Amino acid sequence: MITSPGLDRARLVEWFRRNRERSASIFALVNEDAFHERPIPLRHPLAFYEGHLPAFNFLTLNERGLGEPPLDSRLERLFERGIDPSSADAARSHDRSDWPARETVQRFGARCDSEVERALMTARIDDPSVPSLVRAQAAYTILEHEPMHHETLLYLIHQLPYGRKRALNGHHDDHPVGSADFKTVPAGIATLGADSAEAIFGWDNEFERTEIAVDEFHIAERPVTNGDWQRFLAQGGPVPPFWHRRNGEWHLKLVFEEIPLPRSWPAYVSHDQAEAYAAWAGMRLPSEAEYHRAAFGTPEGAERPFPWGDEAPSAAHGNFDFERFDPEPVDAHPLGRSAWGVLDLVGNGWEWTSTPFGPLPGFTPMTSYPVYSSDFFDGKHYVMKGASPATSRDLIRRSFRNWFYGDYPYMYAKFRCVTK
Repeated sequence: MITSPGLDRARLVEWFRRNRERSASIFALVNEDAFHERPIPLRHPLAFYEGHLPAFNFLTLNERGLGEPPLDSRLERLFERGIDPSSADAARSHDRSDWPARETVQRFGARCDSEVERALMTARIDDPSVPSLVRAQAAYTILEHEPMHHETLLYLIHQLPYGRKRALNGHHDDHPVGSADFKTVPAGIATLGADSAEAIFGWDNEFERTEIAVDEFHIAERPVTNGDWQRFLAQGGPVPPFWHRRNGEWHLKLVFEEIPLPRSWPAYVSHDQAEAYAAWAGMRLPSEAEYHRAAFGTPEGAERPFPWGDEAPSAAHGNFDFERFDPEPVDAHPLGRSAWGVLDLVGNGWEWTSTPFGPLPGFTPMTSYPVYSSDFFDGKHYVMKGASPATSRDLIRRSFRNWFYGDYPYMYAKFRCVTK
């Protein structure tokens, strides 16, 4: 085994195995006859993702990083990269009917897994003479890439008819929550991004560390709830994507069941819908820098790694890492509040910001995945911060940035309002 100082191979292998086990458990939620279905027209069918995850791992680490020969060039090309079309019409250009049988995909995936695990255990995965292997970048890329897809897989499964997936009923709490108080965040500095010279790993859009002066603002103590949205709806606001009307009453479509609308849960909406609500309320969405200031700033001037402080993320701090498949009341995690007393900033749904997704100063495409971010610097995607119930705790860090189209309706995203 080739070893390097500071490279904990046992941890990397355990992380890889944990990822693959979770992937298998998520695919196991789907009926066998649904794998070639396309629950979200803007995405490939589920069959693509079962091949994409192992193919990406092998292509990124073994083939492109370590220079190993292909295992199956045709399948590697087929499963190399997903799609992000702007409309259903654009998505139709990616239609195809020749997806392989599931058995073929799984055999290919098993071959990839074997070679990737061997590389993590024995290969020179942190070679300073190979750009994508500097500080084991390719290894960390595959280890963080797979949990991202666990979340997007759940978005797809959410859209499947209930009869095409396992039935898992959960416990759901709903209780009255008061009107949202507004917390004053005084003027100060918000630090976005991270220092590439110090970070063990980060995605290219997280670099470089940037300080932004933020004026004083007032931010809602909690996200906008379904109950709040009902008042907007009564005055002509749009229906959120997961709401359905049954016998004159609103219901919420969860992953595995439909329940009467929980008024204390955050309203999952698109960015366009969130902006419309904020305008109706005479307010606006926070910028990325304002989110950072509210989440990580302190009255003393220092910044915290997490809203609650230095402690590693746990179930006590928020609803993330598949602790449950669904949202919960916005006040369910008081231990996750920030120094300003702002609740639910990490977990229970990503938080929309008003900031278009773009590079931070000093941006350089990463060598292990050069098109990860740059394809989306188009002014049409918006930064989201925090985490959802389906976000891995491995992705919860201050510099992490997520993004989606402004009108995309399928993700788990909430919001809150700010005012001067």
